[in-house]
Amino acid sequence: MADQGVDPGRRRFLTATTAVVGGAGVMAAAIPFLSSWQPSARAQSAGAPVTESISKLQAGQLLRITWRGQPVFVVRRTEQMLKALPGQDARLRDPNSDNPDQQPAYAKNAHRSIKAEYLVLVGICTHLGCVPLFKPEVMAQPFDADWSGGFYCPCHNSRFDLAGRVYQGVPAPSNLRVPPHRFLDDNTLQIGVDTEGAV
Repeated sequence: MADQGVDPGRRRFLTATTAVVGGAGVMAAAIPFLSSWQPSARAQSAGAPVTESISKLQAGQLLRITWRGQPVFVVRRTEQMLKALPGQDARLRDPNSDNPDQQPAYAKNAHRSIKAEYLVLVGICTHLGCVPLFKPEVMAQPFDADWSGGFYCPCHNSRFDLAGRVYQGVPAPSNLRVPPHRFLDDNTLQIGVDTEGAV
């Protein structure tokens, strides 16, 4: 009769206490482990929207902004630049920006922007990720005798027009991407937030 000296109440108490202490230990170990899965403050701030003043951006100029570690180009186009856009359609791979991954719906138009005057693009070539050069001059270039301004990628000679649309016969497969963005007012651009409810 080995069970005669065993107190069943004490056994239940010790079992319950061990389970509670063990559960608390598991929770104490799990909280830091699960917290390590959360993005760091630096990573969260890198993905946060970026607000930038465009009040000093002159017609024909480009402003570079960093968003999510990527360069974003903001170009204030002139009337001449906008008038030149339709004349390039026959030379472009996707003149109507039919690929929905290239821009939000509010930028699927002839100028690929919310406001025709301002172009907002992720400044990364869609071929192998180089950063294209801004070449706004309407003049013959070594890479294109009929150049009407736009972006030129020196890595593998991809070319994009002043709406970020890719030319035919170049390595880049698609247009430059338009990031989500909105105008908070006439002089303030926010990148990383869609335009719904904005100016």
